[in-house]
Amino acid sequence: MIYSSFGYYALIFGLITSLPIFFFSVKNFYDNEILDNKILNFSFIQFLLVILSFVGLLLSFIYSDFSNETVFNNSHTTKPLFYKISGTWGNHEGSLLLWLLVLTLFIFLFLISSKNQFKKYRILTVLFQQVIIIGFFVFLITFSNPFNYVFPIPNEGLGLNPILQDPALAIHPPILYLGYVGSSIIFSSVLAATSLNYVTKIWATHIKNWVLASWIFLTLGILLGSIWAYYELGWGGFWFWDPVENVSLMPWLALTTLIHCILILEKRSALSSWVIILSITTFSLSMCGTFLVRSGILNSVHTFANDPERGIYILTFLFILVFISLFIFFVFHKNDKQNSFSFLLFSKETSILINNWFMMYFLSVVLIGTIYPIFLDVITSKQISVGPPFYHKLIVPFIIPFLIFMALGPQLNWIKSRINEKIYLILFFVLSLLISFLIVKNLGINLLINTVLIGSALFLFFVTIRDFIQKKFKNTSQILAHFGFSLLILSILFNSFFSREVITNLKVGEKYNNNKIEIIFNNLKKTENKNYISFKGYFLIKENDLEDELEPELRVYNQPNIITSEADIKITLFTDKFITMNSVQNQEYFNIRYQVKPFMLWIWISVLFISMGGVLSFFKKRS
Repeated sequence: MIYSSFGYYALIFGLITSLPIFFFSVKNFYDNEILDNKILNFSFIQFLLVILSFVGLLLSFIYSDFSNETVFNNSHTTKPLFYKISGTWGNHEGSLLLWLLVLTLFIFLFLISSKNQFKKYRILTVLFQQVIIIGFFVFLITFSNPFNYVFPIPNEGLGLNPILQDPALAIHPPILYLGYVGSSIIFSSVLAATSLNYVTKIWATHIKNWVLASWIFLTLGILLGSIWAYYELGWGGFWFWDPVENVSLMPWLALTTLIHCILILEKRSALSSWVIILSITTFSLSMCGTFLVRSGILNSVHTFANDPERGIYILTFLFILVFISLFIFFVFHKNDKQNSFSFLLFSKETSILINNWFMMYFLSVVLIGTIYPIFLDVITSKQISVGPPFYHKLIVPFIIPFLIFMALGPQLNWIKSRINEKIYLILFFVLSLLISFLIVKNLGINLLINTVLIGSALFLFFVTIRDFIQKKFKNTSQILAHFGFSLLILSILFNSFFSREVITNLKVGEKYNNNKIEIIFNNLKKTENKNYISFKGYFLIKENDLEDELEPELRVYNQPNIITSEADIKITLFTDKFITMNSVQNQEYFNIRYQVKPFMLWIWISVLFISMGGVLSFFKKRS
C-alpha cells in the first residue's frame, strides 16, 4: 500500500511541475537571454517524479500489493517475478504510465541535444510537449489511475493472461512505446518550427535523428510482436492483418514516408508541407494505436460504451491535438517560393515522391480496413472482420511499381539524371524477369502477376547487391535497408508459395498418413508446474525420408483459469516445421495442426537488416 501511495503522490507532483515549466518557458520566450536553466531543471524534476511513480507501481507488482486495483486485476502470487515486473506495463493503466515516463524523458533529452538550435524553437517545442504531457497526467489521475485503492484488500489477484507471460511480449511494449513516443517529439518540434517558419534544411538535419530513432524502435517493436504471435498464438504465420497489428503498422508507414521527405527537405529545401503533415499524422496514429488497443475499442465498441468517460476523454484529447496542429499548419506555414521548383521526371526526388504516394496509399488501405468495422458496428450494430483477402487485393498489385521505384531512386541523381548512363538498370530488370519467369513456370502458379511481382523484388535485390559492390560500402545505411526490404518481399513470396498445412484429429497411438506426410501421435505426458498443468504431446513427423520429433503442449493455468496451446517449432535455415494441438471437448481426440513454413527465419533476418540500416544512418549522422 505504501508503494502505491508513494507512486500516486509522485504522479500528482509531476503534474504540478508542469506549472513552473510553463511559467519559465513563457517568461524566457520574450527576453533576450539564453535558455533559462530553470526550464531544464524542472523538466528533469518532472522526469524524476514520473520515474518514482513508475517505481511505486513496479514495487506494488513485485510485492503483490493487492490493495492496488491495477495489481489485483493483473497479477497473482504464483506468477514468476519476471512477469510480475512486465505486468507493470502489461495493462492499460501501467502502459499509459510508461508512455508518460518516456514523454518526460524525451523532452529532457531534446533540451540537452538541441543546444545548437535557437531559443524560441526549443521553448515552443517544450510547451507543445507539455500540452501532451499534461493531457496524459490528467487522463491517468482522473480516468485511468494506476494507484486506485481496493478495500477490503483481497488475498489474491486475478492474474495476467497467460499468453502475455512471454519474454518477447515482456519487452515488446516498451520498445514499441519508444517508437510511438519518439513521434511526440517530432510532432512538438514540427509545430514549433512551423510557428516560427523554421521548417528548413537546418531543422531537417536536426530532427532527422529523432525520426530515425522513432522508426528504429517501432520497427524492432513490430518485429518482436510478430515473432511472439508466430510461436505463441499458434497462427503459424508472420502477419494476419489483425487490428492490433495494423495500428502499429500505420505509424510505421507514415514514419518511413517522413524519413524520405526529410531527406528531400534536407537536400533540396522542398516538400516542407509533406513533412509537417506526416509529422502530425505519425503522432496522431501513434496516439490512436496506444489508446485504442489498450482501451479494447478495436476488439469491441461496447468497451467504449461501457466506459464512456474514458472514451470521451480519449476522443476529445485527440481532437484538440489534431485541431491545434492543423490550425498552426494552415495559419503559420509559408511555402518559400524561392525554394519551389518542378521535379524532373528522371531524378531522385521524383522517385522518392512517387513512392511517398504509394506509401500513403498503403496507409489509407490499412486505415480503412482497420476502422471500417468499428464504424459499421457503431452505426448498424453489425460486426464484420476485414481479413487478408481485402488487403492483398488492394496492396499486392501496387507493390510492383513501388519496388521498381525503390530500386531506381538511389541510382538517380538529385535534380536530373541521364538515361544513357543507367542502361544497366534495364539489363538488371530483364534478367530479374527472366529468372522470375523460370521460377514461376516451375511452380505452376499464376504466370503473369507472380512473374512481375517476383521479378520486381529480384530487381531491387540485384540493384542493392550491385550498390554494395560498386559503391564500396558508401551510403551503407540506405543500401542495407533497401536490401533488407527486397529480402523481406522475396521471403514472404516464397513463404506463401511453398507453405503446406495438415489439420487432423488424433488420439494417442494413432497416426495420419496422406502419402506425403505421416504424423504419429506417440505419447501424452502430464506434469504439474507452479502456476499451470502441462499436457505435452510427443509426435513423430515423417516426410521425404526425414523424421522429426515435435512436442507441442497444452497448459491449463489456475489463475486465471485459461487453457493455452504452445507450439513446437523446429527451425532450420530455410524451413520451419510448426505443430500445435488443441483438445476436442469431451473427447479423447486432439486437434492437430501441422505446418511447413519456408523462409520464416529470413523474414525475421530481413527486418533486422532494415532496422540495421536505420541504426547505421542514425550513428552516421551523430558522428
